[in-house]
Amino acid sequence: MKFFSIMAFSLSVLFSGSVYADAVAGKSAYAAKGCIGCHGVGGQSMVSAYPVLKGRDVAFIVKNLTDYRSGARQNGTMNAMAAGLSDADIKNLGDYIGSLK
Repeated sequence: MKFFSIMAFSLSVLFSGSVYADAVAGKSAYAAKGCIGCHGVGGQSMVSAYPVLKGRDVAFIVKNLTDYRSGARQNGTMNAMAAGLSDADIKNLGDYIGSLK
């Protein structure tokens, strides 16, 4: 019985779209949406004016991007960048950045 439970869980994870798939989409969005320009390759900014994102967790990224998009957090550049992000973009970016260790 335990074997079948483990197999059912494994198959549900496999077919439900894993975190890895979101991180892959997030990596694409990170480059396509211009994040890489300021925050650097792999979230490792080389300019002190731009925060390093590597090492931040998913919740931090999702909250901040959502707040920039809504205007709850103010920064001219980030408000403009986040304005065009969908909820899926934000989750995918969070998953990608959260995977950077």
